Amino acid sequence: MGRLTAGVAVAFLAVVIVIAAGTAGVIGAVFGWGGGYGTGCATTVTTTGASPAGLTAEQAGNAAVIVVVGERMRVPVRGWVIAVATALQESDLANLGDLGAANDHDSLGLFQQRPSQGWGTPAQIMSPDYAAGKFYEHLLTVPGWQSLPLTVAAQRVQRSAYPDAYAKHEARASVIVAAFTGGTLPACDGAALSPAGWTRPVTGDEVGSRFRTADRPGHDGVDLIVGRGTVIRAASSGVVVRVRCNVAGQSWDAPFHAAMPCDTDGRPGLGGCGWYVEVRHAGDIVSRYCHMVRQPMVKVGQSVTAGQPIGYVGTSGNSSGPHLHYEIHTGYPATESNAINPVPFMISKGVHP
Repeated sequence: MGRLTAGVAVAFLAVVIVIAAGTAGVIGAVFGWGGGYGTGCATTVTTTGASPAGLTAEQAGNAAVIVVVGERMRVPVRGWVIAVATALQESDLANLGDLGAANDHDSLGLFQQRPSQGWGTPAQIMSPDYAAGKFYEHLLTVPGWQSLPLTVAAQRVQRSAYPDAYAKHEARASVIVAAFTGGTLPACDGAALSPAGWTRPVTGDEVGSRFRTADRPGHDGVDLIVGRGTVIRAASSGVVVRVRCNVAGQSWDAPFHAAMPCDTDGRPGLGGCGWYVEVRHAGDIVSRYCHMVRQPMVKVGQSVTAGQPIGYVGTSGNSSGPHLHYEIHTGYPATESNAINPVPFMISKGVHP
């Protein structure tokens, strides 16, 4: 499948009214964020009549269909974002009919599904409700789809000739879906994603040492004071690029041996980040999470979603007590020269203290 870009006028479809009327008994039901159907964190469609910024009435209506069908099928909200991003790539959220010579084989509709490949009859595929349902049916058969990068999950469904094209629509799709869920997207355990797809790495508002203060000019992050054992979550989706034990000027990469020096509490002046994780995000942004209590629960090369647990707060390495030392870097690999203050960065992503 590939996105069709021919200049063609598409008749306006008043799908918001149709879908809202057809799903009156469904709107407001709460469904899950976990694997499969209806487990884990929850969300609900709050308004099918939303008009996300930058969309035409037709595009907004088609987006509403995708979101409402996802809710009706009890698909975790991550699936809604994947579906909207896919439709942005394939059709720019326009319900494209047969374009004649400009058609990509017999591809039709929001997701450019092909009758010849068993997606349904032309009439069925041209129904946004049906097309969204078929997309979700296929997505839910992809093993571990919620932990996959968006472009990988979408490609497992679409089998596109342009497999990397979906990723560029993730941020916009998150904003669109958020417009139908009250302005935020759920992550886990009550956390929420900003429309840009970022969330707090830990719960709690107390900040200890700040970024590169006069008394600590080499402090390349902020210390978030929370209790030992507090869950640390990936601040946004990405790929784990480093899992390391770093203490007293020594670093160990996996595989780790049975008794790592990071398995015991550290102290001020000891040096090192203790157990820590780095996640590489879109645009080569890197987040770093230090002083974990034990070996992190993720591995290098693993894809993580925003809000996914990656470890637990501790006080390993150069630390005076349990806290998360959190860093943001504007390049990969993460270095001292590309570290920036995480607080204004997170605010720019819609995550406020």
